[in-house]
Amino acid sequence: MTPATTAAPDPAEATATVTAETYAQVLQFYAHHMQLLDAGAAEEWADGFTEDGVFAQNVKPEPWTGRTHIATSMRRGLARLAERGVQRRHWLSMVVAEPAPADAAGETYDEAVRTRYYAVVFETPRGGQASVYLSTTGEDLLVRRGAQWFIRHRLISHDGV
Repeated sequence: MTPATTAAPDPAEATATVTAETYAQVLQFYAHHMQLLDAGAAEEWADGFTEDGVFAQNVKPEPWTGRTHIATSMRRGLARLAERGVQRRHWLSMVVAEPAPADAAGETYDEAVRTRYYAVVFETPRGGQASVYLSTTGEDLLVRRGAQWFIRHRLISHDGV
């Protein structure tokens, strides 16, 4: 039996990449965004979405649409975690960022980027051991206005579903 081999990616199929500066900005945005969530700051976290942004998950029947709806829904989830005495930490990695048309979202922005990343969520009960809660893939359409990045659309796909 011979071992299976994986073919190297075809350079002709390589996708466009963003500049190093844009990539660094995107990583900074994600780090700040996830730390707000892990700190329980639902409204500030939701401010990272456009006013009409969308947060969808493959495990939910309907997406959360609009910054207000996103904040309200996340606040309820964070309250449930606090009642259980659970701390979550979101770890994003393997971020791929590709340029998108600045009007990809139907409006004109200074810049737009499509990202795909892996996220692992750790959960630690008060006085307990940390464990992996879930593993996901995220796909975002990020848009920039001035120096600020916003999520126009996010799809989180839970593994194993």
